[in-house]
Amino acid sequence: MGIEIERKFLVRSDGWRALVTRQSVLRQGYLSSNAKATVRVRTKDDSTGILTLKGAATGPMRAEYEYPIPVEEARELLVMAAPHVIEKVRYSVPHQGLIWEVDVFSGKHAGLVIAEIELSDAQQAIALPNWLGFEVSYDDRYANASLSRSDGIPDVDPDAASRC
Repeated sequence: MGIEIERKFLVRSDGWRALVTRQSVLRQGYLSSNAKATVRVRTKDDSTGILTLKGAATGPMRAEYEYPIPVEEARELLVMAAPHVIEKVRYSVPHQGLIWEVDVFSGKHAGLVIAEIELSDAQQAIALPNWLGFEVSYDDRYANASLSRSDGIPDVDPDAASRC
């Protein structure tokens, strides 16, 4: 079984920008999303298609399966997913031996910047960069599937998010 272990944070400054090693334009749509499973289609740089199935989250962990698909089919599935489509640029940012992914959203989520880190173990210790803000790993409003159904950026809820 494929397992994803991920922590997510809002980004509070541009300190990460000078450290970027790679970037990709992502469009992703949600064909189905409920408490048990999510089906996502993604194009990367409009040249690669990926179909992803994710299980329900248990803390920072969830089952995840990804499959490459022809980009033409991914584009067709994105049309089927409308209006539940988000657009963002993903930047790879190394920090103390790990690669952070910083997503800068556009469209109806313009202004939202989220950093995420994939871990090999839920208890893995990580050094947090100083450009991070609130942790939103456990705030479902910041899940991409939830964002695809919203019309804007969620307000930070200090009771639901923890300060770094």
